Amino acid sequence: MNFDYKAALKNIPHKPGIYQYWDSEKELIYIGKAKDLRNRVSSYFNNPNVNAKTRVLVSKIRNITFTIVDTEIDAWLLENSLIKKHQPRYNVMLKDDKTYPWIIIKNENYPRIFWTRRIVRDGSKYLGPYASVSMMHNILGLIKETYPLRTCSLPLTRQNIEKGKFKVCLEYQIGNCKGPCQDFQTEDDYAHNISEITDILSGKIGAVLRGLKTDMDAAVAEMNFEQAHRLKRKFELLENYQSKSTVVNSSITDIDVFSIASEEKYAFVNFLKIMNGTIIQTQTIELKKRLDESDEELLTLAISEFRSRYNSHSKEIIVPFDIDLDEKSSAIKFTVPKLGEKKKLLDLSQKNVQFFKKERIDQYEKLNPEIRTERLLTQMMKDLRMNQLPRHIECFDNSNFQGKYPVSAIVVFKDAKPSKKDYRHFNVKTVVGPDDFATMEEAVHRRYRRMLDEGTELPQLIIIDGGKGQLSSAMKSLKLLGIEKQVTIIGIAKRLEELYYPGDQYPLYLDKRSETLKVIQQLRDEAHRFGITFHRKQRDKGTLVTELDLIDGIGKTTSGKLLKYFKSVKKIREATEEELKEVVNTKQAKAIITYFGDKKIEATDTEQG
Repeated sequence: MNFDYKAALKNIPHKPGIYQYWDSEKELIYIGKAKDLRNRVSSYFNNPNVNAKTRVLVSKIRNITFTIVDTEIDAWLLENSLIKKHQPRYNVMLKDDKTYPWIIIKNENYPRIFWTRRIVRDGSKYLGPYASVSMMHNILGLIKETYPLRTCSLPLTRQNIEKGKFKVCLEYQIGNCKGPCQDFQTEDDYAHNISEITDILSGKIGAVLRGLKTDMDAAVAEMNFEQAHRLKRKFELLENYQSKSTVVNSSITDIDVFSIASEEKYAFVNFLKIMNGTIIQTQTIELKKRLDESDEELLTLAISEFRSRYNSHSKEIIVPFDIDLDEKSSAIKFTVPKLGEKKKLLDLSQKNVQFFKKERIDQYEKLNPEIRTERLLTQMMKDLRMNQLPRHIECFDNSNFQGKYPVSAIVVFKDAKPSKKDYRHFNVKTVVGPDDFATMEEAVHRRYRRMLDEGTELPQLIIIDGGKGQLSSAMKSLKLLGIEKQVTIIGIAKRLEELYYPGDQYPLYLDKRSETLKVIQQLRDEAHRFGITFHRKQRDKGTLVTELDLIDGIGKTTSGKLLKYFKSVKKIREATEEELKEVVNTKQAKAIITYFGDKKIEATDTEQG
């Protein structure tokens, strides 16, 4: 069985993350990381120069799954966790003692800062892990250059320092330490440095820079230029610090994270398992709704399934909303985070479930276009506060040229698609001058008067291209016909895409990315295009016929015949009397020859004068 990798690639985003390859037995055979998932995965199939082992791997792929993350560094971390957990056949396995390093702020007086691969629960703070060892050493180098800290392991208690048990070492002499062992640096000053370092490692460098700027300005004001120079150097070093990696606090350990995204018939639940600040398991499942189950019911079911499947006994579960579970007791804590590291994990889970949902829905709708239609119409019904699906929608638009040649156009969408055979346009009959409101009133009345007379089914939704004025004019006609309660009618104003309802002074604003708004915009634009095309034909026709109307004995009907036969006024002007008599009688032919003959004489006299 061949694998359609081109179809699979279409669903993979240009985002950082990890990808997983599965064989025909649904066994995980490879896990990889990528800065750009689609580009990396496609390279396996489109590169003719891959080695023999890679070709064997590619030949066995029957399914591809992926997990998106915020940064490439996060992809490194997730790849490491999943490889160690699942040990796929085609991955280079990492030894257990080769785990990623952390930066530790030691729990002691005058804390030291260094890196370690081993986490000890002694109250110390661990920041990381760092997928790139070189990046971690760069950060430690920046800290060492910016904040002189002690590197010795002396027991610097207040009692030992006051007894003078220690002497400063070479690190003090060369400026790498400020000598807290001999009380040359106060404990408060040291703690302030540790606080700034913690902020830097946690990504809060902006707060540190603002504090340094304040201290710098104060030093300049006091004319302490030496101190100001030191602060400026520190400021510049930190400003150039460009590390943007996501740092997970190691205190977040053994928790489950769940998020849900649902549609009318389906729901999708994502699960992340966190151990020691690292994601070790991730999966998204699909639930098909049998009844109208709530998100809470579906999430409850999924939590039970995932915890059983992964044998999880986590004491804390992160969820997107409050839920009431039988499991809920003092042994299990349910958290709906608003800020901090746990909120970041929930956001990551929600990002994955939303992407998974979009991918699956796109697949369904590609295979079954009617599913998309039903979903879209249902969404429009909800968004526009209707009580029936808008299967038949009509949109009106008016056009005129300086008050002349007013026309109205109607476009029709059925099942959210253009039905061009039902498009109509009107030459306005009762309106004199540029009165857009009266033009709309006439067009709406004529349209639905005829539909009622012919027994045609009315649309569920009518859209008026215009604001409150045009909408009110359309409503007058609907009320006159007695059908104002049988249809939903809205107006769309171009400037801010506001949607107006009759009798409601406040407009409705839809999300600019909303599918409902996109369909309404498509209707509006199509009505405008259709109306403008017809209007230009009428205007051009009116401009051409005008000169012929000036000839005695030539009316609109005769003008139309002449233009139809000769195609243009120029050819009529150049025609002989015999040629003209093919269309008109002898008297009319002579009148045309005389008229254009006089025009030529006038032109000649003008040139000579």
